This record gives sequence, C-alpha cells and structure tokens, in this order.
Amino acid sequence: MASNSSPGGDGVVVVIGLGRLGGAVAESLVRLGHDVLGIDKDPEIVQSWTDRLTHVVQADTTNGDTLRRLGVHGFGHAIVGIGADIEASVLTVLALSELEVGDIWAKALTSRHGRILERTGAHHVIYPEAAMGERVAHLVAGKMTDFIEFDDGFAIVKTRTPREVEGRTLAEAALRSKYGVTVVGVKRPKADFAHATPETRIEHGDLLIVSGATKLVEAFAAIT
Repeated sequence: MASNSSPGGDGVVVVIGLGRLGGAVAESLVRLGHDVLGIDKDPEIVQSWTDRLTHVVQADTTNGDTLRRLGVHGFGHAIVGIGADIEASVLTVLALSELEVGDIWAKALTSRHGRILERTGAHHVIYPEAAMGERVAHLVAGKMTDFIEFDDGFAIVKTRTPREVEGRTLAEAALRSKYGVTVVGVKRPKADFAHATPETRIEHGDLLIVSGATKLVEAFAAIT
C-alpha cells in the first residue's frame, strides 16, 4: 500500500476507483475545495494522481480492515467508481456500509448490479452509461440542447422557444397550467442568463431552461 500523505477525517471525501467516473468526480471535488482521498488498486493509476489529489493510496478496498486503517470510517461521503470488477464493487460497498460511512455513492453497470449495491449498503446508485445514452438521444433528436434527468423522474432541459410562446410573457403563456412545466430561466443570444419571472417576455431565438417531470418536459420540448 502506497500513499502520498495521510488523510484527515470528517471533511474528506473518499473516491474509490480512479477510472473515468471516479477520476472525474475526484477532480471536480478538488476544484470545489474539498479534500479528497483517492484509492485505486493499480499502482500506475495511483502514481498518475499523486499531484492532482489531496491524498492518494494504493489499496484493496474490499478489505474493511484496510479501509479502517485509512480512516475511512470517519468520512461522511464515499464514491465507489469501480468499473468492470463487480465483485470488488459490491464488496467495497459492503465494507463501507459496515464502517457506517454515512453517504455512499456507487457506480452500477446494470440494473441487477445496482440492486445488489443498494442491498449491500449504497445510498445512491449511478448508472453513467445509461444516463449518458439518454442524454445523447435527446440531443441527437434535436429538440433539446441539453438534458439532465434526476433519479426521481424529474428533469431540467434547455430547449428552443415554441412558436406559440414568442412575444408573450410567461404569465400570458401559462405554460405551467398548460404543460405542467416551469420555466426557470431564459438565455437570450448575446445576453446574460436571466432567471424567469411571470413578467419575463419570451422572444424568438430565446433558449428556455425548463424543469418538471421527465415526460412533461419531453412533451414540451417536442412542440418546439
């Protein structure tokens, strides 16, 4: 086991598996000002992260005693980004759960894998490939310029302005009562983003930031 320094405790987030997902999450957390303990079993990967993370360690995370020695039992958040090794993924989540880590996020490859992770202690299961596939499908269809769906059937999209809304205020358009969606912001060409109010007047060429149930925002985008 190798490390570039010793992690602290409560304020540190542990990211296990520094592949595509884990690495991206770790870098983003550091950029947001968090201390990050990165763990991976591959020494070459660990070496490549030594200058980018607060702490980085080579270790077998399926071993609860190893995680305890690293102080992970004192952490509030853990992200398990282990990819193809499903057994290691599940055993790592189980070890974190037994250490009573309060908030465990884990990557799943399939729905069955996700169910197992939930049963072994994951509080949040991430399906990155499925989520990206959904997002790309919406973008390719051309009705949306961005699409983010949350795990409770709620989505936020950026979409073009429907012709029926042009020249009207949001109060006049009554999109919430008509389509069940909420316009939360407007991006006008060559202008700053503006939070929407009932008095906001929508013009041709505006991009709308719309939130609501996934099926409703999809239906709304379809009319653009």
